[in-house]
Amino acid sequence: MSDSRQTATYLSKRLTAAGLRPVSRFGQNFLIDLNLVDLIARSAELRKTDVVLEIGTGVGSLTTRLSDQAGAVLTVEIDNNLHRLATEELSGRPNVRLIHGDALRNKNSLRSDLMEQIRDAIARIGSEARFLLVANLPYNVATPIISNLLHETPHPDAMVVTIQKELADRIIAEPGTKDYGALSIWIQSVCRAEIVRILSPKVFWPRPKVHSAILKLESIPNVRDQFADLKHFHQTVRALFFHRRKFLRSVVASATKQTLTKEQVDEVLQSLSYDETSRAENLTVQQIQTLAEAIRIAENNAAN
Repeated sequence: MSDSRQTATYLSKRLTAAGLRPVSRFGQNFLIDLNLVDLIARSAELRKTDVVLEIGTGVGSLTTRLSDQAGAVLTVEIDNNLHRLATEELSGRPNVRLIHGDALRNKNSLRSDLMEQIRDAIARIGSEARFLLVANLPYNVATPIISNLLHETPHPDAMVVTIQKELADRIIAEPGTKDYGALSIWIQSVCRAEIVRILSPKVFWPRPKVHSAILKLESIPNVRDQFADLKHFHQTVRALFFHRRKFLRSVVASATKQTLTKEQVDEVLQSLSYDETSRAENLTVQQIQTLAEAIRIAENNAAN
């Protein structure tokens, strides 16, 4: 496909000719401003030693740019017809591997063969290899894709993704704001996050009803070593924000009702000097980390 022709009209005709149309249940919104496609690729600062995962191949516009700049590209497309079309468009690119199917095994994990192929590609490139997610993510899978990848081995060194602006706002939110919550704390605990660009609905086809954002996440070096149990931390953070408006004592008691008594919860909070009016939504990321670790230690002590 000629990049100069990628407009809403061209894409519409191209897909229609192939007997295709966007499928809303797959969250398909094609980015038709090629300057922004270039910006996504450029923001990833790719090297020839990089292994890139793309979720949502679409018609391959971003994939071609990733292929030009990276060492290996693994791109996943759930739509059978788009996968077939992208296979034609990306033929002759030996560093691109297309996968047809869902990138997620379920909402809490990625399909296992996906990470196996990522690890294989990294092994082929060697010690200089980095792993990145670069994608115009389908709206309906953006949160589980980003969140689950942070648990994987290896985890991405960086992610540059197009997502709903509302989701980007939640990820970069600060304490005490309406958008601040479990997702903010989880991602900010292991990544540096910034919004690269806000995108109007008019740069997509079909036009979504919401604004989007290009979000860049960079993994903080060695930060995972500071967590005794990263999975426990993530689960605890989510539990603390199930009832975000309640006082801290109440949410901690609810989150630990199977493991700690209310007296033990009080001991944890008193050890951190939190009073009865404290709320989780007003605590900094670092304070939440300290609280979650205190809870983990108390639970271990109670179990023994």
